[in-house]
Amino acid sequence: MRRFVIGQAKNLIDQSRRQHHHHHKNLRLLSLLPPFSAPPDSTPVFSSRLLSSSSEMSASDSSSSLPVTLDSINPKVLKCEYAVRGEIVNVAQRLQEDLKTNKDAYPFDEIIYCNIGNPQSLGQQPITFFREVLALCSHTALLDESATHGLFSSDSIERAWKILDQIPGKATGAYSHSQGIKGLRDSIAAGIEARDGFPADPNDIFMTDGASPGVHMMMQLLISSEKDGILCPIPQYPLYSASIALHGGSLVPYYLDEASGWGLEISELKKQLEAAKSNGITVRALAVINPGNPTGQVLSEENQRDIVNFCKQEGLVLLADEVYQENVYVPDKKFHSFKKVARSMGYGEKDVCLVSFQSISKGYYGECGKRGGYMEITGFTSDVREQIYKVASVNLCSNISGQILASLVMSPPKPGDDSYESYIAEKGGILSSLAKRAKTLEEALNKLEGVTCNRAEGAMYLFPCIHLPEKAIAAAEAAETAPDTFYCKRLLNATGIVVVPGSGFRQVPGTWHFRCTILPQEDKIPAIVNRLTEFHKSFMDEFRN
Repeated sequence: MRRFVIGQAKNLIDQSRRQHHHHHKNLRLLSLLPPFSAPPDSTPVFSSRLLSSSSEMSASDSSSSLPVTLDSINPKVLKCEYAVRGEIVNVAQRLQEDLKTNKDAYPFDEIIYCNIGNPQSLGQQPITFFREVLALCSHTALLDESATHGLFSSDSIERAWKILDQIPGKATGAYSHSQGIKGLRDSIAAGIEARDGFPADPNDIFMTDGASPGVHMMMQLLISSEKDGILCPIPQYPLYSASIALHGGSLVPYYLDEASGWGLEISELKKQLEAAKSNGITVRALAVINPGNPTGQVLSEENQRDIVNFCKQEGLVLLADEVYQENVYVPDKKFHSFKKVARSMGYGEKDVCLVSFQSISKGYYGECGKRGGYMEITGFTSDVREQIYKVASVNLCSNISGQILASLVMSPPKPGDDSYESYIAEKGGILSSLAKRAKTLEEALNKLEGVTCNRAEGAMYLFPCIHLPEKAIAAAEAAETAPDTFYCKRLLNATGIVVVPGSGFRQVPGTWHFRCTILPQEDKIPAIVNRLTEFHKSFMDEFRN
């Protein structure tokens, strides 16, 4: 595998900067300012409880003098919560800071974040070809240097030129078309067509900063009041409940069957649809996450056909969250896009309204911080599409680096390309390691007393069920917290391992779970298993009935 010569690359960049006379005086001035120190996971937490607890002044001190209080802000914001970055993560961040100066005060020497699908934060390396192309597109002067050909693969140079030729003025720092750069949408559409075997139209592609803005955009389109409902799987990824709350709609739950490997039953969909109708709620859409988050199941093609027929018969928009489409770990399951399934059933543009979401944050690429993704919308009339475009244009455009990476994800190196062998080795190494980690953690969890865990067929998570003793449940009630949150807090304080309580994803009442990622690197997995095993035994002994 080709290795970069770091010193040569630095000299090359310095030479290029001198030739182009870039003197950044403002940066020198900024360097005199005190540095800003952000926590490792610094995205705001959408929880009224946490917001109030983090305030530096009490409500009694501030409510009479400040124009913005909890009583005056949008109640939809108060209702919205996002458990993946919630209370336990805040505690973990404080522990991490304290560990820097008080290592001897804790029974662990590091915090292991198993709470969120953020692969590169846990050591996963980016794909070389993707980063080479992005570097060349970001610093175009490198393309004019002869030494670049010794540092970068020939196909990354060729791809960078191709991308830049599609951008007016080769200006990667400028706004693009609100749907994304047309040439990049062409590449994505070609990638979808190659994946599915059915045509894809670049005009159906709306590029977004990750998949989340696409979900928000569709909720904004579909929800006009609390009488509009969205069918969502339970357990669900909290993005959906948060987005529905922010836009003032109603979440209509349908429960996945844990006993059958988190199966999605059409009878359950029908039952919940009728219940919503009887409560005066108009169900507008069905959200399906495949592979599942937090549950890790991969839907069968037959099940998907039933889901498509259900949406067709009931006149529902099908919101297909397919961001884990590359993450399938078992030989008896395969990812099929809902668009492919619908087209193979003979349904065309006028038959089913389908929105498919994809992201560069997951898969084997894990480029979470680059914020790239897209949604493909099919089955919508031209006048509705104009409204979707209008909403997209309010945000001007998604970021260009994310757009470039999204096009690369859907159009990677091909056999015969200079980078192909190294690309395949990197991709295969990451996915095979994820499968191994998933299996190791699944087996370890199933060995714990009172814990059952379905196999991780795909995605990046395990969602074990924990059968807690009555004494533990009573202790949680006394602490005014959910039993699984109580367990997860104790786990963090004893081991430094951060997981998310199942109550943050919703679950069948009376059951308790937690979500754990499979993302820590392989050399960390044995320590996680040992810490978790020792903690669980101690916890069960302490609260045994």
